[in-house]
Amino acid sequence: MDMKKRITLELRNRSPAEIVELVVDNSRSADGEVEGLTDEFTELEFLSVVNVGLSSLAKLPSLPKLRKLELSDNNLSGSLETLAQKCPNLTYLNLSGNKIKELSTLEALKNLKSLQSLDLFNCEITSLEDYRESVFELLPQVTYLDGFDQEDNEAPDSEADDEDEDGEDRAGPTGDYGEEDDEEEDEEGSEGREEDYEDEDDYAEEEEEKEGVKGEKRKRDVDDEGEEDDEDEDN
Repeated sequence: MDMKKRITLELRNRSPAEIVELVVDNSRSADGEVEGLTDEFTELEFLSVVNVGLSSLAKLPSLPKLRKLELSDNNLSGSLETLAQKCPNLTYLNLSGNKIKELSTLEALKNLKSLQSLDLFNCEITSLEDYRESVFELLPQVTYLDGFDQEDNEAPDSEADDEDEDGEDRAGPTGDYGEEDDEEEDEEGSEGREEDYEDEDDYAEEEEEKEGVKGEKRKRDVDDEGEEDDEDEDN
């Protein structure tokens, strides 16, 4: 699917000004240029254009609110000056898997004053001697290069942290509550059984008392009958 058609589909009947994030990975750019993206995307903050065959950024529209740009696995070898002109507020830029060979190519990024993280994995430039030191010296505003700072501290994964927090918020109470409920049910059940047992004992005692009363009554009846018989014999 070509890039322009993909962008139209991603709009889903919304206006470009409503779009904050846009992903058109693995679509195709026929002439190596950005297609279907216009300066009407005024609220766009995240754009991912991975593996679409880009060889130039010359037609990239003005995206003043864009902060994160994914351009990995394309054929870019230059024209990076467009980024400073069209996306001046970029904080994250991924150029991994492109044809960037020379340190001089990155000089165009000096004007991205807010750029904090830059990825150049699988670019030929990474094989240069003192590659990391040279990039940090050229772009002092950059804190993280290929995921690590100058002291080799890994960049925090803010998205993962957000997911964890969301997960914790969505997650219900831990199993302790369930165990307590089970214990309470067991206790209630045992109490109920004890009450049943007590009721049964009371019932048995009542039956015994009734039987005892009946026995005594029968005994009295027998005695009375005996006395009547004796009287009849005397008569």
